[in-house]
Amino acid sequence: MAHESIMIAKIDEMRRTQGFLGVEAVLALAETGNVVLDPFSILIANNARIGASNIFYPGVTIRCVAPGELTIGDGNTFHSGTWLSAEMGTLTIGNSNLFGEGGGFMAKADRAGARIVIGDHGRYQGGASVFGETFLGSGSQLLGMIMVDSCHLAAGGSFRESDPDSRAALLKGQGVARNLRLEVGQVISTRDEFTMDGVKPQSFFHPKVSRS
Repeated sequence: MAHESIMIAKIDEMRRTQGFLGVEAVLALAETGNVVLDPFSILIANNARIGASNIFYPGVTIRCVAPGELTIGDGNTFHSGTWLSAEMGTLTIGNSNLFGEGGGFMAKADRAGARIVIGDHGRYQGGASVFGETFLGSGSQLLGMIMVDSCHLAAGGSFRESDPDSRAALLKGQGVARNLRLEVGQVISTRDEFTMDGVKPQSFFHPKVSRS
């Protein structure tokens, strides 16, 4: 038992020198309903603001270095390979989002003026990464290994919305998306550079079901 205590103390010391919470402090997040599946592999900045009832899978990193600011709401799920970082800018995450399934997710506010805002009920997975001044409205989706830099995806219904053209904006596939603005019901699906020439209604890929 003494050996384990010494080991944890050493781990905590190294974490704190890098600006992360110690193991017990990570576990203490459970007091507000957060689920921490492996406190030894999850790194959470000591100055990040964490809400309630989030789920953290092993291998999640949440980094925040002044003057950066990082805020997470309630009920989000962070799968393994999720990396969130605010060093020069702000990163704000709302509620009930799904991050990192099937390949991880990265959001980095790591340059002057960077501001990343993510709403509620979104889905961001498959290796997507976000930078710059990016707004991902409630219900929006990033599906695939897409590098998103300074884009605006309009809020709308989530992926559970029955009418595809009422869903929030969506980027799908693989490539680079830069300085784009998508409105409700719009999608770009490509494995090359994302451009506005590729915009389609989401019903193009998910035809509406007629109701008799």
